[in-house]
Amino acid sequence: MFDMPPYETLLTERVGGHILLVTMNRPEVLNAMNMQMGHETHDLLTRLHHDPDWVRCVVLTGAGRAFSAGGDLKVRNTQSIRDWTIQHEIGERSFELRIESPVPWIAAVNGICYAGGLEAALTCDFIYADRDAKFAQTECRIGIMPGGMGTQNLPRAVGERRAKELILSARPFSAQEAYEWGMVNQLCDAGTVVEQALAAAQRVADCAPLSVRQAKKSIHFGLQGDLHTGYRLELEAYYRLLDTEDRREGIAAFNEKRKADFKGR
Repeated sequence: MFDMPPYETLLTERVGGHILLVTMNRPEVLNAMNMQMGHETHDLLTRLHHDPDWVRCVVLTGAGRAFSAGGDLKVRNTQSIRDWTIQHEIGERSFELRIESPVPWIAAVNGICYAGGLEAALTCDFIYADRDAKFAQTECRIGIMPGGMGTQNLPRAVGERRAKELILSARPFSAQEAYEWGMVNQLCDAGTVVEQALAAAQRVADCAPLSVRQAKKSIHFGLQGDLHTGYRLELEAYYRLLDTEDRREGIAAFNEKRKADFKGR
């Protein structure tokens, strides 16, 4: 059974039968990420990676008026290079774990989403955003650069040339722009982004969990290579589903005109 310990910087809530709502909870500093949040995020992702159990979709958001402003620069102002590196390495592992998580993640961006906060949102499978949300990849303005897959995921989301402009000039951009560029899937009226993201998560959770996991894996890894290789990965994932209880239940439910009762087996 997937067990969530009490965290200091993350709130976790089970919504319905199969959805996990995760809220970054340092609103007094715009949910800036410190060492504690790094450790707790990595712990949660590791648990989900090894045994997602009842969790079929995760919604990630922030408490207060921000999704996340990125790394906690007040803490980093006094950090040694060694401590900075240790903290960053924990974040690196978390970014990769979220990208490769067996369950889908939806970012519900409720406000400021800067630097590492934007990188965290981009490692989710898709993004819902408040119409007034603000985005920026600000690292070049303070003498560093994106180090949480930002130089990889932002170009994949908005295109190479636009990503270069946004990263190299650290220019903020609006939720409307992000939506028009294809980075954000859905714009939401004020105060509704979590609700709408949870509704999207429910639609995912209603599908067969093994199918969702295999399809996510096929999309992610297939896009890393050529079309033919991607298709071979798709077929390998496809055939793994044929001899499952969920496949038999799904076909039976369709023919019997009822809702399928998927078990993840």
